[in-house]
Order: sequence, then C-alpha cells, then structure tokens
Amino acid sequence: MPETAPKGLTRLAFGGDYNPEQWPESVWQEDVRLMREAGVTLVSVGIFSWALLEPEPGVYDFGWLDRLLDLLHDNGVRVDLGTPTVVPPAWFYRAHPDALPVTADGVRYAFGSRGAICHSNADYRAAAARITTELAERYASHPALAMWHVHNEYGVPVSACYCDSCAAHFRRWLRTTYGTVEAVNEAWGTAFWGQRYADLEQITPPRTAPTVGNPGQALDYKRFADATMRENFVMERDILHRLSPGVPVTTNFMTALSQCDSVDYWAWGREVDLVTNDHYLITDGRRTHVNLAMAADLTRSVAGGAPWLLLEHSTSGVNWQPRNPAKTPGQMARNSLAHVARGSEGALFFQWRQSRRGAEKFHSAMVPHGGTDTRVWREVVELGASLDALSEIRGTRTRADVAVLWDWHSWWAQNLQWRPSEDHDARERADAFYAALYDHHLTVDFAHPEADLSAYPLVVVPALYLMTEAAGRNVERYVENGGTLVVSYFSGIVDEHDAVHEGAHPGALRNVLGLTVEEFSPLLQGQSVRITGPDGSALTGDVWTEFVVPRDAEPVWTYADGPTAGRPAVTRHRLGEGTAWYVSTRLDAQGLDVLLGCAVEDAGIAGRADLPRDVEVVRRTGESGTYLFAINHTASDVKVALEADGTELLTGERAAGRLALPAGAVRVVRLHG
Repeated sequence: MPETAPKGLTRLAFGGDYNPEQWPESVWQEDVRLMREAGVTLVSVGIFSWALLEPEPGVYDFGWLDRLLDLLHDNGVRVDLGTPTVVPPAWFYRAHPDALPVTADGVRYAFGSRGAICHSNADYRAAAARITTELAERYASHPALAMWHVHNEYGVPVSACYCDSCAAHFRRWLRTTYGTVEAVNEAWGTAFWGQRYADLEQITPPRTAPTVGNPGQALDYKRFADATMRENFVMERDILHRLSPGVPVTTNFMTALSQCDSVDYWAWGREVDLVTNDHYLITDGRRTHVNLAMAADLTRSVAGGAPWLLLEHSTSGVNWQPRNPAKTPGQMARNSLAHVARGSEGALFFQWRQSRRGAEKFHSAMVPHGGTDTRVWREVVELGASLDALSEIRGTRTRADVAVLWDWHSWWAQNLQWRPSEDHDARERADAFYAALYDHHLTVDFAHPEADLSAYPLVVVPALYLMTEAAGRNVERYVENGGTLVVSYFSGIVDEHDAVHEGAHPGALRNVLGLTVEEFSPLLQGQSVRITGPDGSALTGDVWTEFVVPRDAEPVWTYADGPTAGRPAVTRHRLGEGTAWYVSTRLDAQGLDVLLGCAVEDAGIAGRADLPRDVEVVRRTGESGTYLFAINHTASDVKVALEADGTELLTGERAAGRLALPAGAVRVVRLHG
C-alpha cells in the first residue's frame, strides 16, 4: 500500500507554496533562514515551473531545482514536489494549439493564464507523462522529498472542453459506460423532442444550442469531464508510484462548495494517497468561520475520516474577490487551528514570499511585502510555535456527532436548466443546515447517500434532488434501525440519469417519509409563508412550498397562508425504531434551529447549551489520547466546561473543571483519564 503521510515528517506540517523562481538566488539563503525562524517543516515547490524545467521540447534544466532541494534539505525543510502539468509552456501551445480548451460556444481559449488544458488532448497527455517521468527519475531518492503534488486544483478554472477531441473521447466514454447507443437513448430519454441517436458517432458534447439541451446528456458530460481530469491524474500518479515507491502522491482539492463545483471529490478521494485541500475565506459578510468548518469537515469526510492536510490558505487577505479585507489580529491562527481541530495534520499557505509581479501580487503571504517587521510575520512565527506544541496530536481523528448527505452528481443535476425555481439553491440549503448544526455545537461528517450511516444518531439531507433507488433504501434502513432523519424539500426527485422516479414525489424517499407530494408550488421572488405548530408557534418559509399528502406521517407544522394554506409544511414519520422529518419549504435560520432542535431531541444527542454562539468545541482522539479544541470566534471571554481535567498544550497550564477561553483565542486540552 502507498504511504499516506508525508515521508520523513515527524511534526505537524507548516509552510506553504515556495516559488523561488520568482526571485534571484541571493534571496534563497534569506528564505531558509526565515523558514527556520518560523518553524517551517514543509514547502510545496515547482507547481508552476514547467517552462523553466523544460525550456525547449526535450531540453531539461534541473540545475536550479537541484540546488533548491539541497538547500531546503540542509535546513531541515521537507518538500512537497509538484509536477508542473497545470501550465504547459508557451512552446507547447505553439506546437499544439489544439491542446487549448474550447468553450461550449466554440471559442478556443488563449495561452496566458493557468489551467487552460483540454484533458482529452493526446499531445498534452504525452507531454505531461514525459515531464512527470523526468522529475520522478531525478528526485525519487532525494532526501528532502516528502510527497508528490500532481497538477494544481483540477477543475479550476476550466474543467470541460467541447472540442472535437473531447467529442471523440466522450463517445468512447459512453461506449464504456453504456455499451450501446440504445442504452444511451434510454438513459437520456431522447424520445423527447426527437433527440434519438441511431449511432454513437452522431453524439457530440452539449454545445450551445438554440434553447435548453438534453439534461441527461449535460449531466453525463459533467461526469465525463470529471473522469477525464481524473484519468490524467491517475496517469501521473501511477508513474510516480512506479518510479518513486514509498512516497505519497496527492493533488490539492478545493472542497469548499462555493469554490469548485466541477469535481466529484468522493471519487477523487479514493485515488489520492493523502487528501489535501485548499481553502480561502469568502468574505461577503457571512460568518466565514462556519464555511471554514464546513469545508474542513467535508475534506475529512472525503478522506474517509482519516487525517488530511490543509495545503493552501491565506495569511491575510486575498486579491481575487470584489473586496479583499485583511484578516484581523489572531484570525490567521484561529483559522489554521480550526482546520487542525477538524482533522488537518498542519496548515500551509499560498504562498511563502509575497510576489512583486503577476496576477496574485496582492495576495497575502507568510513573508509579506513589508518583510519581517509586520504583524503578519509575527503571527506566522507564533503559529509555527503553536503547531510545534501540538505535534502529539498527529494521527488522531476528529469525532463527529451527525452526518449530512452530499453528492456532487446531485448538485450538478440540480444546477441544470429549467428547474421549478431558480431561487432554490442546493448549496445554499447545505450551507444553511450546516450552520444550524454548527450553532447546535455538533460536529458534522458528510456522507455519500449510499454510505453506511449506522454510526450516526442523526442524518440530515439538506438538498438531494438526485437520489438513486439504492440511496433511498439505504436511508430507509437507517431509520428502521433507529436513526433520526431530516429531509429538506426537492429531495429524492430523480434517479442517476435525471429521470423522475416513477410514481409520486418524492420518489426515492416516499416510503421513509411516509408521504407524497402532489405538486411543487414555488413562491415568487419576495414572497414568504407562515407555518404554525400545534402549540401556536410560528415559523417562516420562503422560495418553495408543496402540496404534501401525509400517508403514515403526522403533520407537525401547517401552512397558515400562501398557496398551500391548510396543508402540512413539516411532518414527522415514525418508521421501525426511528423517525424521519420532512420540511417542504425553505426555513430561515430561526426555523432551522427549531426544527433541528426537535430532531436532536429525537436522536437523543446531548446538547451543549453551556456554549455561546460562535464558540466551537471539537475533539480529536487516537492512541495518544483525547484532545479538546476550543475556539472562540467572539469578542468576549468565555468559560468552557470540561468533562475531565487535562493539560492545555499551547500554554502548558493545567485545565480543570472549566477552561478559560479568551476572546478570539484557541485552546487545546489533552484530557486525562
């Protein structure tokens, strides 16, 4: 089995993307001196350096990289060595302009950015294999090498190409997936609008057409584009495994749901030796620490619960959003340690030294433009010391309380054209339900809809439009065996081909929910409805309502007004040993808090009413012990109750009874007993 932890790394990983090719070699000595001062243990090198490593076709220049890796090794810094296949050189595109991707409108992109690749292009694949082989043969035994980093952020900014090479590749993929054109016609429902194909050779990518195209075809093309990128990763990975055995191979994911929507990370998580992730705060006024926690929980879940690694985030502001505020004092450490609490084996940044040129020169870095006499640098050094103090947690695992079902294929299908309401956003519902669970101080695992759910007392389905029959049976067994399920509207509607399940809605979930939905009744923009409970309590919904018909389910809240007035809005169904809740409108934050409070009570989960909002407590456990991370995102000092005495690792102080948690601070307690 391949190694899954960075080779030779005995502490938590700390460092970032190191791009010394942007600087004269005279700066390198200063860099490694500062790395020692900050406690850097790992840097990523060579990710964008193909043009330097192979300045002409078949002509290689490794001298600068040799000197760099030797220098890093001599200074005790391990290396995550990149295969630079995300940006082929200008000479490559001049020789092979058809390797540049084509949009659905037929426009071919130009060279001059990054990630402009047709992943079906045979010349690109051959060139990527050659440079990867050259790197592996030269550096497989280098003492600085800790792991291999293939490509960079697959799917960003381009995942799908619509050129003729992709069309031919798509047809081959369809033949492998379906076998016959008849099976494709059946899956896509091509009897509609006369779209039937007589031969696979008649099929093209879903290029721009006069009106909406076939949704089954569009969904399969997303699957094809994702699989094609993954084929190229596997090709490079296998070269590295063969020539550099014992060194783990990864590529950096972007699991934050707002940052990459073209990659099925459940599938990718099975292909890498170590799951790594890049995460950047979306500073649009929301509680950024909640999205951070969600991304970390999702990354850990993609890793199957195993430790993973935060390979990129920012020391302060970024430069690619409409507005890019700096992080407040202490926020960098708080963000970093929140990732560690949720399973990361360290914290790395983009990038080590802030660029003077190029598109990301205003993106923050570990060594900012202002140098070492800056707040950012001082906080970097403090964070390095904190991570060193936490080294004993390596290999422990984060313990979750509940599961949220998520599937990228369902998200892709939901986002296709001509749905009942453009105001319904699957990601928004996932964010909203996650935030409500976070505010109940529950740690979340994400799970594939067909995964084993038996370990969780509560499972939440915030938006799962596409759901296979197998997934429906899975959640039904879960409830029958004693689980508590919460399902939001417009879930279980279609199968894996975007075909509506036969019979009444919600197809795959009818039995477990004990109801049917006669009709969807989305609301107009700005409209809302009031729903009332048996005790007179009132909640508010918007965007969506439904004509719900209870079968065995009992109504709990009822629409008081709107197009479905008098009909059930929220139901509860006892099935076997468990309970299934259904909510047929978009509840606001207060409504979700009430609903999940009822479900948490059904599930028998102990609450943490002692914890204020925006104070999170997360546990990691393993052979070395149990570690409680307490993170205070508020401006007030708080006390956190401890179930056992312990030692606080960042200060060395004894912790007993109640842990003092200053405003904006993080504390990590090794619990005794």
